[in-house]
Amino acid sequence: MMDNATIAAIATPAGEGGIGVVRLSGDDAARIAGQVFRRGRRPVELAQTPSHRLLYGNVIDPVTGATIDEVLLAWMKGPHTYTREDTVEFSCHGGPVPLRETLRVLLAAGARAAEPGEFTLRAFLNGRLDLTQAESVLNVIGARTAEGLRLAVSDLAGDLSRRLQPASDALVSLLAYLDAAADFPDDEIPVAEVDPELDRAAAALEDVVTGARAGMLYREGATIALVGRPNVGKSSLLNALLRAERAIVTPIAGTTRDVIAESVNLEGIPATLLDTAGIVESSDVVERIGVERSRSALRTAAAITLVLDGSEPPTEGDLAVVRMLAERPRDERTPVVIARNKRDLPAHAGHDELFALLPEAPVIDVSATTGAGLAALEGALAERLRSAAAGAAQPALITSRQRTAVDRALAHIRDAQEAHAAGVPQDLLATSVRAALHAVGEVTGDEVDEAVLAEIFSRFCIGK
Repeated sequence: MMDNATIAAIATPAGEGGIGVVRLSGDDAARIAGQVFRRGRRPVELAQTPSHRLLYGNVIDPVTGATIDEVLLAWMKGPHTYTREDTVEFSCHGGPVPLRETLRVLLAAGARAAEPGEFTLRAFLNGRLDLTQAESVLNVIGARTAEGLRLAVSDLAGDLSRRLQPASDALVSLLAYLDAAADFPDDEIPVAEVDPELDRAAAALEDVVTGARAGMLYREGATIALVGRPNVGKSSLLNALLRAERAIVTPIAGTTRDVIAESVNLEGIPATLLDTAGIVESSDVVERIGVERSRSALRTAAAITLVLDGSEPPTEGDLAVVRMLAERPRDERTPVVIARNKRDLPAHAGHDELFALLPEAPVIDVSATTGAGLAALEGALAERLRSAAAGAAQPALITSRQRTAVDRALAHIRDAQEAHAAGVPQDLLATSVRAALHAVGEVTGDEVDEAVLAEIFSRFCIGK
């Protein structure tokens, strides 16, 4: 899987910026970097330089002697590096040409171009990271909110591995007993309690599965549809939540003719707000298309904000929208939060009939004009998204590959529980326990083949 070549790659995104980094890792990193780095006219013996030093100098083309760029060179001797190998990083000016030229002379000096994710792959293969930590690197890079970043950094520090450890410990302990009892039937092997160990393993894995549903919120985000009759204030509320004038607002009913999607941060959850066309019966062809798209958005949204005008008595249009929400099939009943808009104007009583049709929906009084109540609305939406995903479970940012392995481990544990209850011989019981332990090992990297590793790290960018 890993050769002994010293690898090099540009480690910062394409484009122009203040600085860009070219990374070099491997046994020959010091020698190769020394061929292209000069301090004044003098070459530098990096291998003789104290580790973890920052040096100022120039990258030169060894063939022509021409200066390519003025740089800072970071020299880090293994194993105290990201890959646990000798590592050099060149901080160049952040244009594409200086970075490409620096990489070119490093490759000409003997480095090999790194494959996608190869630096992190080496960190895993050299034991600096387990596989859960390695995969969490992608979640750190792709975090869309501060809360999503916090969860990803926790996994980078080993949080997911720690949550899986009780399952692994229970399965190892049980398997050791089952194998010993099968191999030495005449010896007095201390009897282990099979059911409690299986229950302990299942509980740990079920906790991760439950947390995965919450974790998906922070990685994938959620969509929230703003619905209501025409001209009730949906677009004004969208603009208020975005703190920007995104949607066109006029006193004319039916201004919004299509679904407008914009992103917002709801207490750490990356959410997409869908400003839908007012739901109303219409003979206008364009308006009918907009209404149908609004209904489609309702079916796919993770939560719904029903917008009412609190300064006016409810209309037949309001009642029709509320009835539509209340009569949805059970499998389409995503959470609803009612936003009673225009709290800056005198309130009109008479909405209780509407509220009674959606008894589980909280009512938040807001003003799209002054911003009053917006924080409470955002909090109510975030709470319902979290509750719908996994209740109070601790989020877990696991990948689909990890989820599949955990589900498979749980299935083997349930097979073992059923087999033990049926009195199946212990050697057959051990087969299911061993398979469950293998599946857990696929998550942590204790049991994983080269094809799986290649697939995982192919999703990384080059230079990471």
